[in-house]
Amino acid sequence: MNLKTRFGLFSDPPPVPPKPATPASPAKPALPPATQRLMQRIKLAETAPALFTAVSRQEQEWKDRIFDKLMNILDLTLLASLDEQQGRQRISEVAAHLLREEAAPLNEVAQRRVVKMIEDEILGLGPLEPLIAEPSVSDILVNGYHTVYVERFGKLELTPIRFHDDDHLLRIIDRIVSSVGRRIDESSPMVDARLKDGSRVNAIIPPLALDGPVLSIRRFALDLLKVEDLIRLQALTPAIAEVLQGIVKARLNILISGGTGAGKTTLLNVMSSFIPAHERILTIEDSAELQLQQPHVVRLETRPPNIEGKGQITQRDLVRNSLRMRPDRIILGEVRQEEAFDMLQAMNTGHDGSLTTVHANSARDALTRIENMVAMGGLDLAPRTVRAQIASAINVVLQLERMEGGRRKLVSVQEISGMEGEIITMTEVFKFHRQGLDEHGNVVGVFKATGMVPRFHERLQQRGINLDREVFDPNRSEEWGEYVDADP
Repeated sequence: MNLKTRFGLFSDPPPVPPKPATPASPAKPALPPATQRLMQRIKLAETAPALFTAVSRQEQEWKDRIFDKLMNILDLTLLASLDEQQGRQRISEVAAHLLREEAAPLNEVAQRRVVKMIEDEILGLGPLEPLIAEPSVSDILVNGYHTVYVERFGKLELTPIRFHDDDHLLRIIDRIVSSVGRRIDESSPMVDARLKDGSRVNAIIPPLALDGPVLSIRRFALDLLKVEDLIRLQALTPAIAEVLQGIVKARLNILISGGTGAGKTTLLNVMSSFIPAHERILTIEDSAELQLQQPHVVRLETRPPNIEGKGQITQRDLVRNSLRMRPDRIILGEVRQEEAFDMLQAMNTGHDGSLTTVHANSARDALTRIENMVAMGGLDLAPRTVRAQIASAINVVLQLERMEGGRRKLVSVQEISGMEGEIITMTEVFKFHRQGLDEHGNVVGVFKATGMVPRFHERLQQRGINLDREVFDPNRSEEWGEYVDADP
């Protein structure tokens, strides 16, 4: 089987008829809309201009002036009874009337910008609304009222967005956290929350934040990436994708490892798409990010303590409870603390096919981190006993890396093969070999098999998953740069 045709991305061209007949070019299959938007953003990545222009001083002054007048005459009680669209329309009408009444020396475009800023200030997230509306922004990082960064196309970019002062920024933070029943003040200066669109928010204020309030927003992905998209992005190859699909269907336990922003949740979402639709899946997360498409999914989320410091529900509590809910698979968004032990226990007691992620810089470091997390639970277990638990519970470790140019790649696929003395033994199956940088500063290289046929290959065969041994041939390699044509 030609693995390059597995996902319909690299099919061989049709034979060209002999001249003189000149056949018309064959019609290209249409890409899904989400993939089309993704490829457009990829092509713009290196040439995209700054999207966020600074607000002129004149527009800012008129915005503040009309905002103050509007707040004096607007019935906020009536506004609260309207939905957001109706509220924005009401604010827009009043603000536009005040601008005409004041004979503001602004052209029509500038007046519309001023009205929009006022709407955002009252009902939205103030200066951050343009960033929330921009689909190419993946992270919004507010380092005090005067400094706002965004991440676009894997790179950080300073924006001209500004708040008036710390109090202005604090009002926006308070609006976010109060909408989900949380509070933030000197007695509780750190908080996690979630926006209406699912974006994850973290805020920390003085006295912990020395230079003023800090706000971090991790955008919620509206367009779900599929494995075909990861192949197009060259995060992995069709052969590796074939293996990943096989190990999920064969119910191997999988640990996805990588640094911050390496794409762990994205890969977890993609791999979960291989789970059969008839299985019961339980997801456990600190902040819900997974977007599983199967019909039988139960989503669980932790709960922080209330104002009195009571009522906290941890991931460990949810993992323990999930074992009583008859799951076919458990997906733990990220293992962070002592819940690691309960997750290992679940994997070792019949809940195979489970998946989780961990922050680590290498596959070996990932296992060390799991061992340390088990120790955090206060269990008096010998190191060798913990390592034996890890070796028997986890079958495959996938290591992701965020490269210098911002692209993410699956740099290593390793199978845990057992124990030798006190050491967990691992067999690397695939590896990404770096070869340098292209003209855009992006890493180029080769995905290559190591030549080791993993033990799980036999398990796949036993379950009727026919995976050609040629995928493990080290002489098969695919030399890819960072960019491919958006066309199939």
